[in-house]
Amino acid sequence: METLQQGRVAMIGLIGGGAMGGAMAARLVETGHSIRCYDASALALEKVRQTGAEIAANLADLAQGCSLIILSLPRAEIVAEVMTQLEPHLAKGTVILDTSTSEPETTKALAERASAAGYVFLDGPVSGGPLGARSGTMTMVMGGAAQAIEAIRPVLADLTAKIVHVGPSGSGHAAKIANNLLCAANLVLVSEMARLAESSGVALENLLEGVNAGSGRSGVSEVNFPKWIVSGDYNSGFTMGLMRKDVGLAGKLAAAAGLDLPATRAIAAIWEDSQSALPDSADFNEIYTYGAKAND
Repeated sequence: METLQQGRVAMIGLIGGGAMGGAMAARLVETGHSIRCYDASALALEKVRQTGAEIAANLADLAQGCSLIILSLPRAEIVAEVMTQLEPHLAKGTVILDTSTSEPETTKALAERASAAGYVFLDGPVSGGPLGARSGTMTMVMGGAAQAIEAIRPVLADLTAKIVHVGPSGSGHAAKIANNLLCAANLVLVSEMARLAESSGVALENLLEGVNAGSGRSGVSEVNFPKWIVSGDYNSGFTMGLMRKDVGLAGKLAAAAGLDLPATRAIAAIWEDSQSALPDSADFNEIYTYGAKAND
């Protein structure tokens, strides 16, 4: 990892040209990095090309000369599939940074396989959405070897505003699942409290001002509601389908650990039940409108 230990990466690979991957590519190009991207979707690649990133013909092409490769993919199964195809083309010492919201057990297995093959697999899922990725204001919770994280920190500093190393491989993805479950729960709870307050004559804007001055405040009340719900914009870049997947991952993680988490079950049921009214393509903040309709 000589190049990485010097804090310089000649070429960064990025796999996944969706909203998050594209925003990260644009941010890295803007901050002076050389980026090579690959995605199975030609449309996604064309959008990434417009950021100034180089486009790879395939995974083998992407791996050439890249000592750091970032993954931004939809699901754990896709991460595992991509790594199976990518691994034969990786140079010794390459660092793979998985920013996807994946599954801890998948990550642990991939990290073990990477160690045996002579490269490094880190989990570094992010919060902040495409806007945060584009502006470099994301938070990244990381799992894996501290030395490898330190080696890529100069790149991470351009990509994120805050980095939290939470433990060994898989820890970052476990923490991200917990974070997203709390976000999902808070969206439901603040939505219900909004209707409760409005029934007592308190306007939503006034409720938020009061809550955000007190102990009940959260990222949802301070950011999501003012930015995407009160405004009616609903264009955060994160969908109902993605949040349903993440809430499902929390339930799966609890089941694997033999835990009975009744609040988690209740929140998961609300997100699943909303599917009849809100398709997976809808913005996840629209869960507020589902609750409002249910009480009409």
